[in-house]
Amino acid sequence: MDILLVAGLWLDGSAWDEVVPELEALGHRPVPITLPGQGDGSTSATLDDQVAAVIDAVDAAPGKVLVVGHSAASSLAWLAADARPERVAKVALVGGFPSDDGSEYADFFETKDGVMPFPGWGPFEGADSVDLDEEAKQRIAAAAIPVPEQVSKGVVRLRDERRYDVPVVLVCPEYTPAQAKEWLDAGQLPELSRVKHLEYADIDSGHWPMFTKPAELARILAAATTES
Repeated sequence: MDILLVAGLWLDGSAWDEVVPELEALGHRPVPITLPGQGDGSTSATLDDQVAAVIDAVDAAPGKVLVVGHSAASSLAWLAADARPERVAKVALVGGFPSDDGSEYADFFETKDGVMPFPGWGPFEGADSVDLDEEAKQRIAAAAIPVPEQVSKGVVRLRDERRYDVPVVLVCPEYTPAQAKEWLDAGQLPELSRVKHLEYADIDSGHWPMFTKPAELARILAAATTES
């Protein structure tokens, strides 16, 4: 199956470099996506541009696809399911949850000169970065791409309720499936509460398993292509 890989804030398609060969070895066709404004040199890209890039990748695939969204890009994966529910076989959400209709995409940190720079590791101390050593942190920070403000402050628009028919696997890195279920039961994940087929997959990592547990992440994603 074609597996579309969409990394979160400050990352481009190279974030999946260690996951791609693992998926290929398992017989799949991974397609890392470099989003507009996150690796193409544009600072004027919008959220709509990023959504369009993911939908274009769905449309370009020969058959149904698994769309993988990491962190904030979980919303991009979900928007693809909303736009193409008949073409998305399943959505995998890695360390993130889809935003609600009408909410801002990812207005999490201060913007400057029209972009939202990587804020440093302070906000990610603890479980998020526990499995990253200093060398890895320096490498990731040095490669971080400031996210255009029109992306981070873009408004999520969901239109087709057939998205709830698309199966979802929630990959839980810095939190456990039990914690995710608690948040769901508490009403904190309203989009996921309406999904008809929701699965959980645990991975013992921090927030960026594509860097620290690429083989294990690939196995989880490969398994998601066959599970109902």
